[in-house]
Amino acid sequence: MNLTIHPAKELFGTARVPGDKSISHRAAMFASLAEGESRVRNFLPGGDCLATLGVLRALGVTIDQPSSTELRIDGVGLHGWQEPVAALDCVNSGTTLRLMAGLLAGQSFFSILDGSSQLTRRPMARIVEPLRQMGATIHGRQDGRLAPLAIRGNALGGIDYTLPVASAQVKSAILLAGLYSNGLAIVREPAPTRDHTERMLTAMGAQVGKLGQVIASERPRRPLLPLDLTVPGDISSAAFVLAAGLLAPGGHITLEGVGVNPTRTGILDILQAMGADLRIENLREEAGEPVADIIVTGMGSASRGDAASRRGGVTPPLPPLHGVEIGGDLIPRAIDEFPVIAVLATQARGRTVVRDAAELRVKETDRIATVVAELRTLGARIEERPDGFVIEGPTELHSAPVSSHGDHRLAMALTVAGLAAAGPVLVEDTACIADSFPGFERMLRSLGAELTENE
Repeated sequence: MNLTIHPAKELFGTARVPGDKSISHRAAMFASLAEGESRVRNFLPGGDCLATLGVLRALGVTIDQPSSTELRIDGVGLHGWQEPVAALDCVNSGTTLRLMAGLLAGQSFFSILDGSSQLTRRPMARIVEPLRQMGATIHGRQDGRLAPLAIRGNALGGIDYTLPVASAQVKSAILLAGLYSNGLAIVREPAPTRDHTERMLTAMGAQVGKLGQVIASERPRRPLLPLDLTVPGDISSAAFVLAAGLLAPGGHITLEGVGVNPTRTGILDILQAMGADLRIENLREEAGEPVADIIVTGMGSASRGDAASRRGGVTPPLPPLHGVEIGGDLIPRAIDEFPVIAVLATQARGRTVVRDAAELRVKETDRIATVVAELRTLGARIEERPDGFVIEGPTELHSAPVSSHGDHRLAMALTVAGLAAAGPVLVEDTACIADSFPGFERMLRSLGAELTENE
């Protein structure tokens, strides 16, 4: 499916983004390891999370879905999974493959983790190396550097491992293997990463400790408790809607119930540093995760500064965004949002520099190369760097066809770019958006965007 996006003058309304993708993955996996029935509401029914459900069902877990966003999972305990009869298909989901590798390493059976051609190009040595150090037997292409991964479950030992790169998936794989180890599984982070694994396991009664950037897990002394969880709205998905509201001179959008876990709010820090009119209200907590409502008011694009305000009066827009430098510890706290940050930077005054973000090259696509290529097609002044990019703004984006390269985050970022462009933008291959944000196009339309689907 392709999508034609028309320039937006006004985006206005209140909405809720789908459930957090990272939390949805973990809720399904961890609930299957509890003893008793878990209930999960606001589950994200996107392609990646559905891949996790498929893997769990192939391991013998009973999962009922009264609706697309509600799960009832019969937990089988830490050792209740059954040996699968075929390879476990993770489809496009790196989270599914990497976290499941940590859990399967301590089982008493043989399993194979496989996926799409896109997934089998992504690096796996980063999890295979520490799991092997714990005693796991793992084979894969290029000596385990690439999937498929064949895992012969073993009794595992402890580990004290310093992550070479800040990665919540690698950290989680080690901590999950620690549930089956005969010693402590200790992970030392170079920078804070999302901590949903630690929060959820602790809520389920697991022994997970944290001191600064050192986290440890161990074999639980008692069965894990079932979950009763409403998944917060996904801040990574919210970022694309917030960006659309900021770039529309008549934008005023409220997103309710968004997760604002401090390990994930790098995007909010970046928006505020760029001068965004952004407010966080009604801060509360749900199942150990902080949640809030986020409100943005359109700053206007510096290249389209004569648009009308949201209530029909012709008034000057708020001052446009300005360029910033982004690097260091902020990178892992906003790692999934850089495609749309790049779009915002094309409309900001001055230079935006993103550095220390080489991790973007090993996502669903090389997100540095693809973001640079597609935004240049739209007329952006953007320069590729080995670990990021430099953008000079503001630049009027023009009408042109662009490609998502099958990357859901890039597809949404290019859609936002189309809303800020001077003419219609055709984004090719947008079906992948459903991997993380089913209903994205429908939500934008409800807020006033004009989008046309093309076969």
